[in-house]
Amino acid sequence: MSAFRHLLLLALLGCASPAVFRVEPVRPVPELRAEALRASPPAETGPFRAPDLVELALLDSTIHLEIRYAGTRNFLGTPVYTQARAFLQRPAAAAVVRAHRALAAQGYGLLIHDAYRPWYVTKIFWDATPADKHEFVADPAKGSRHNRGAAVDLSMYELKSGKPVSMPSTYDEFSPRAYPTYVGGTVEQRQRRDLLRSVMEHEGFSVASNEWWHFDHEDWKAYGIQNARFEDLGGQAP
Repeated sequence: MSAFRHLLLLALLGCASPAVFRVEPVRPVPELRAEALRASPPAETGPFRAPDLVELALLDSTIHLEIRYAGTRNFLGTPVYTQARAFLQRPAAAAVVRAHRALAAQGYGLLIHDAYRPWYVTKIFWDATPADKHEFVADPAKGSRHNRGAAVDLSMYELKSGKPVSMPSTYDEFSPRAYPTYVGGTVEQRQRRDLLRSVMEHEGFSVASNEWWHFDHEDWKAYGIQNARFEDLGGQAP
């Protein structure tokens, strides 16, 4: 039985999630990175707003960051980002801050795993992921909403302890546990997942059909695909 099918079986049986979900890259990531940096995003037409990417940490320092792609605790097991930072287009960033402050009444804060993602990283993810798991990564030929700076991957942490909460699946888990409609896990895990969704939807976000942690801002269509690297972005203040 393949490792992926084994994890799917565990999901269906309702067993505990692994700490970090991993896939074996189809090709070495450094090789794919070099190719992606030489490539160009797909051409787009139509009027777009000028990009206005702002850094979440500068809007509210109590929003916690755990940028998985800047380290090894991600599905590829290797750093992909050069810096552990989170940017969003200004309207989406302001909405995240409002959601974070609304959660405080429930004893939680937001934990950000990913936000704006340069297009070249989306290409790395697609090219590194086996074809039978492409459901869980964006097609670089179309670009992703992360590339537009209008999508965010997040969870919650407890205000009292500062520790991340437990959810029905781990972040970036390529299994049915990741679906926002998954009925397994504990009652408490599902309640926290649904609370996060409710607060984010109230601020104009919609959840992805296969990832409880991924939320698209209602303005995502207003922005074009971006490919600026983190080191080329200044830390814009409010």
